[in-house]
Amino acid sequence: MTEPTTPAPSATAELHDYEYAVIRAVPRVERGECVNVGVLLYCRQNGHLAARTHLDQARLLALDPVADVAGVRRALQGVEAVCAGGAAAGPAAGDSPGQRFRWLTAPRSAVVQPGPVHTGLTADPETELRRLFDQLVL
Repeated sequence: MTEPTTPAPSATAELHDYEYAVIRAVPRVERGECVNVGVLLYCRQNGHLAARTHLDQARLLALDPVADVAGVRRALQGVEAVCAGGAAAGPAAGDSPGQRFRWLTAPRSAVVQPGPVHTGLTADPETELRRLFDQLVL
């Protein structure tokens, strides 16, 4: 399987490497079943770190009818806040975008957890994030 990349850019567009990870909700960690709920994307060259999230409540509840939907939503808001930086990022506010990405993608056994980190090339990280989100989450 080839890694996703944006369509061929014009000759003047500069390509940047990026890293991304799917964010998963695993309502019953012991079972390992998950639903994709977001994407993180980090581009070192321009310091771009962003997340797009969407919780399909029906899919989550299909895996666990008593899943903590509100807790998952709060966790996703936290991921977005850490990506955005600033005061809402809490203790991570002073960290670089790369440090925040590494923290967010560190393996964990929690209801909201990152998948493996993948790489690609893009001329526009925000457009690539939207494309990955549409392909992997929606």
